[in-house]
Amino acid sequence: MSIFLETDRLALRRFSESEGDVDRLLGLDNDPDVMRFINGGRPTTRDAIRTEVLPRFLHDCPCIGDRVFWAAEERGTGQFLGWFVLRPLEDHSCAVVELGYRLRRAAWGRGLATEGSLALIRKGFTELGVQRVTANTMTVNSRSRRVMEKAGLRYVRTFFEEWPDVIEGSGLGDVEYALTKADWELREARQRTP
Repeated sequence: MSIFLETDRLALRRFSESEGDVDRLLGLDNDPDVMRFINGGRPTTRDAIRTEVLPRFLHDCPCIGDRVFWAAEERGTGQFLGWFVLRPLEDHSCAVVELGYRLRRAAWGRGLATEGSLALIRKGFTELGVQRVTANTMTVNSRSRRVMEKAGLRYVRTFFEEWPDVIEGSGLGDVEYALTKADWELREARQRTP
């Protein structure tokens, strides 16, 4: 198992082509509550996990020198909690990356999305050459927006895109949040000052 990053409660590791990871992703993507703001809560097939989801998760990004999607497990128990992503908008430049996460319902409300996001943001700015982190969600997804805010990202804009399927709340659009390295460094310096 290749660990990319650890926090107090999380271990982020590479996904594999194993049936275990297929099963974990299938369980995650078949929880209607988890998928509510992604696809309206519709189920995902095993074939879609194998042919669409997993190949994206196994892609190595040249500028990071590793994957960009990581399985999130609880440290100590190894229990699968979901996944995180820190994906460059361009494969050969880590200047701007998109932050994302999807966690099982059992992991909600425990601060794990914020903890993982903060750790990835720190790694991006201190080790990977990242200059700006962005994140998007539906306007109505207040929980995800709160995670972005706790991770230091700030609201940038509301935008509207054409999606293949209309889901509840999509008429209100999506929101973009962002954090620059300069703003992150300023915040870090303030937190260190007594």
